[in-house]
Amino acid sequence: MVLVESDSELSHGEEAPAFELPGADGETYTLSDFDDYEALLVVFTCNHCPYAEAKVDELNHLASAYDDLAVVGINPNDAAEYPDDSFERMQERVDAGEIEYTAYLRDESQEVAHAYGAVCTPDPFLFERDGDTFRLAFHSRIDDAMSSDEEPSRHEMREAVEALLAGEDVPLAETPSQGCSIKWTDN
Repeated sequence: MVLVESDSELSHGEEAPAFELPGADGETYTLSDFDDYEALLVVFTCNHCPYAEAKVDELNHLASAYDDLAVVGINPNDAAEYPDDSFERMQERVDAGEIEYTAYLRDESQEVAHAYGAVCTPDPFLFERDGDTFRLAFHSRIDDAMSSDEEPSRHEMREAVEALLAGEDVPLAETPSQGCSIKWTDN
């Protein structure tokens, strides 16, 4: 397993790229489906990566703790090579209550992951509402645990969310997320 760092070309203030993706709950979601939220956390993630798995509980917490935050997991991995990342497995995990994000979406074409410049799992992008759009406010790791078996001492994304929802600037420096590389189908 190769550990990679996120290095997106999406810049602060840029609009969230649009998407239309199937959800593990049977619904289809677009970016506008989250217009009722003040903040949007888009996390490129998957089912098999131990780094992504280590963040599921925190992402579930964020989704339940903040009414004005939508937590959207997007799985872009090649399911032919990594069957645990299949849409069916995503559905099983949502049905079992293991994944409780606002939405858990499948990016089979990988076009959305490319549009965001995602490179690893997990790769989180925090957007704030600006009128009728979402703009990138913080692209950083979820917490300071640097391995999948380490407990975090600081929940950085939680702090960033709280600042945004309070109408304040994010008081943290960005630290690239680390995890498994996205399993591209075109490589």
